[in-house]
Parts: sequence; C-alpha cells; structure tokens
Amino acid sequence: MAIQNLFLYLRPDTPLNPYFDFPMASQPKNDGAPPPLHRRSLPRVLLLRNPHHFSLLNRPLPDNFHFLKPWESPLSFDDFLSSPDARAAEAIYTSGRDPINADMLRRLPEARLVVTTSAGLNHIDLAECRRRGIAIACSGDAYTDAVADLAVGLLIDVLRKLSASDRYLRRGFWGSEGEFALGSKLGSKRVGIVGMGRIGLEVAKRLEAFGCAISYQSRKKKLHVSYAFYSNVYELATNCDALVICCGLTEQTHHMINREVLLALGKEGVIVNIGHGSIIDEKEMVQLLVQGELGGAGLDVFENEPSVPEELLALDSVVLSPHTAVYTPETLSDLCDLVVGNLEAFFSNKPLLSPVLYE
Repeated sequence: MAIQNLFLYLRPDTPLNPYFDFPMASQPKNDGAPPPLHRRSLPRVLLLRNPHHFSLLNRPLPDNFHFLKPWESPLSFDDFLSSPDARAAEAIYTSGRDPINADMLRRLPEARLVVTTSAGLNHIDLAECRRRGIAIACSGDAYTDAVADLAVGLLIDVLRKLSASDRYLRRGFWGSEGEFALGSKLGSKRVGIVGMGRIGLEVAKRLEAFGCAISYQSRKKKLHVSYAFYSNVYELATNCDALVICCGLTEQTHHMINREVLLALGKEGVIVNIGHGSIIDEKEMVQLLVQGELGGAGLDVFENEPSVPEELLALDSVVLSPHTAVYTPETLSDLCDLVVGNLEAFFSNKPLLSPVLYE
C-alpha cells in the first residue's frame, strides 16, 4: 500500500489513544466504573507475569487485593487459565508482553477490567473487551516525560556522536589518532514527529526549545497544534533532517517507515524510534545504514526484541538503548501508584484514573 494512502482507510472519527497516536475501538458508554458490589472477599486480580515495575522498586503489591500468580502454580500457564481461581478473576494486570485476546477473555468470564502498564494497546483485543463490557485502564500520562526526554537524548547523541566519541576516548584513540570526527548541532534542524499524541507533543516542545523547526504526520491534522502538518510520512521525510517515531503499532503503522521513506530522509538523515520496533522495516533500515544511504539512528525499540541486528552493533552512527525509555525511578513509582489507584477506583465503583476512552 502506498504511504500516502495509509491513513485513508481509518474513519476520521476513530478515537485515539492520547499518548501514542493511534486508533482504538469503541468503549461502552461509561467511565470504567463497575456496577455496585456487595463483597465479602478481596477482589481477584490475575497477574499475567511477575509485575517487574513493582519488583524494580522493591515495592510490595497492595494487600487489599488477592493477586493470582500463575508462575507460582504447578500448573502450566494454559492450564492455570482454566482453573477455578483464574476463572474467578475480576481484573487482569498486564505489562503489555502478553496478548489479551478473545480466547483468554472467554476463559476468564468474570473479568471486568484490564489494567495495562504499556503505552501501546496493540496487545489487547479492544473489540472483544468492548463486546464483553470490559473496562481498560492504561499507563496514562506516567510515561510521557521520560519517553520524550529519551527521544531527544537519542537524537542529540546521534547528531553530536556522543556515544561514539566516548568509545573513541576510552580506547585511547584521542592521543594516537587525533581529533574525533565532527558532529552536528541540533539547533535549526528540521525534525518531523510521526504521531502527535501526548508523547509526540512533548518531544516537539523540547525540540522547539532547541531551535528546531517542527512538523508532524498524524492520522489527521490536530486543531490545537500549530506545527506544519503532512498527510503522509513520505512527504514528511522529504522535508526533514530527522524523524522521531512516536506513534503506536497498528496494522496501518506496521512497517510504515519503509525503504522509500528512509531514502527520502537522505544520507544525512537521522531516525529515532521510541514507539514500537515494527513501525520501521528494520531489515531495510539496517541495510541503508550499512550502505551509508541513511545518516544515523537512535533506537530504543526493535522489531524482534530482545534480538538486535548485529550490523547495528558495529555502527558508530547508531545509538542503541534496550527499551528503557520508561525506566526511571520517578516514572516507575508514578506507574505503580497509577496501577493501584485504578484498581482501588474500579472496585470502589469510582471512575478509573486513566481509562482508555472511546466514543
């Protein structure tokens, strides 16, 4: 499908995740609060895997819920989902690594809430959740600042060759080989933001403060945004020195950044990805970087994580980060507070703190 036609297949009134700019299904017309309950036991919450956000902070899970932990069971995960305990679970907690599909929801008939700690929602069958009346709570605004900071950091690192120059100095080359190669300043660069959700907007604000000229591509023009708008990513790349990928993964955005777009960015162009690895055609990107047809890349996400193409490891024009954009103590603390707050709100018949909103 031609890039310029990618977004014509989405209805213009399709609701968006405000953090990563991508379409979502519709939600039941409520604010995520369940019907009143007369409860004698603790609410059951199914953890699809060990909640590492809490573990990294040495923070215990709250004791006002009964957390079901499949990894502690002698049963296989598949068998555990069919157990009486799992079938009684009223909420599902996921980090985004495990798909929540129609089959899982069919086996969890009491589930009325999904709490996800990921910014993207491509792992959740949104249509099936809507059909079953299951509310969804997302990561809200917890990640926005940290991810935006890293995006700008990666771009500066690639342009100024910070990581490469650090290696050059540590290896003793400054004295034996002389001055290091010139980098490029960030100010005055034309930077295109792919996906003008909350993260994209915060990236744009930070880069604007550096004196960059900002433009963006999104499913539709944002009325509250004054930056130049392009209807497709090829045109955006043609008119930019760097692209920053801030959109979520959908069927429409998969490999949206293809060879044609990368060539349009040019031999001096830089691409930064903090969205999802599969938005870029990684094989084509690697080939163009090796051949010098693309100037550089700053990558926090990859197509087949944790596997990273070996060719990237040898390139000084590439800066790599192991999907750590959200991993700061402040961000994880805020996220844990949000998870607990959403669970408490839901089971107290109050509105969710960070609901996935649908029309």
